[in-house]
Amino acid sequence: MSEITTIGLDIAKYVFHAHGADERGRAIFSKRISRGKLLDFFATQPRCVVALEACGGAHHWARELVGLGHEVRLIPPAYVKRFVKRHKSDAADAEAICEAAQRPSMRFVAVKSEEQRAASLVFRTRDLVVRQRTQLINAIRGHLTDYGWIAPKGPAHIAMLADLLEEGAKGSPLPAAARSMVRLMLDLVADLDAKIADLDKDIARRAREDAISRRLMTIPGVGPITAAAIAALAPPAESFAKGRDFAAWLGLTPLQKSTGGKQKLGAISKMGERTLRRLLIIGSSAVVLQASRRGAPKGSWLEQMLARKPRMLITVALANKMARIVWALLVKQENYKAPVAAMA
Repeated sequence: MSEITTIGLDIAKYVFHAHGADERGRAIFSKRISRGKLLDFFATQPRCVVALEACGGAHHWARELVGLGHEVRLIPPAYVKRFVKRHKSDAADAEAICEAAQRPSMRFVAVKSEEQRAASLVFRTRDLVVRQRTQLINAIRGHLTDYGWIAPKGPAHIAMLADLLEEGAKGSPLPAAARSMVRLMLDLVADLDAKIADLDKDIARRAREDAISRRLMTIPGVGPITAAAIAALAPPAESFAKGRDFAAWLGLTPLQKSTGGKQKLGAISKMGERTLRRLLIIGSSAVVLQASRRGAPKGSWLEQMLARKPRMLITVALANKMARIVWALLVKQENYKAPVAAMA
């Protein structure tokens, strides 16, 4: 009987499906397993490669399977989809995962420890709280528009609506029921502001205590939040061959639609890590805004771009450059050194 070398595991909440194959890719078994019996099943299997999709719960099961002596490989779900034949089922997904794991050119996701997942949870929680605050502010602005109360967008202007609520608008008094509901939403916004401030302090403290974050903060446009997020969310820099690969993982490189030997590049792909991509673009926008107001260094790349390109295009291009600089600093373990402008 052929020896099992690869097992594709389709995970779920309660019911899992495992597909085992030998070194030539021939199927050995296809088995449905309940959650409570999963580890017992893999404890009886010979040490082999176990492949999973990098989805919810994958890192937990990866750590458990590594503890049993197996080699675990996490595959992005988008790379598995192309191996699914016709109809979708748990068995077909497990077979596709197994086949994808045996491809020599397949890319895998690094398994993260519990500490790394906990650090990333800080940023996920902050994003959630910020989205909830934005939702409340938009609701307040939308409801008060019906009564003729207008305020600019953004959390900085919510105090204007709070003042109007306290003083009352001339000729447009709010009904008592509406006033109490708006006050409730304003109180919720204040509570979320306090929670966001506490999270920002926690993230800044983590950044000061971490050597990698301190190194990244030497890059213009990279603050404590961005530096700590890169340290927590990004895979090891050594897993990328060059800086462009890291920028592509973030979704900051253009889409390629080349054919017939003709190279055609489109907009940025946005196929990577959304949190880090957004933070880098926010940081680069601050650098571009400052340069447009105070002037960029003479002869620098930024000065040349500002003279002939739209600001938003420059912002994304600078974020791409920042991603490559981040990769270089992580690989070389050096601080950022500003380039010397070329003399005319």
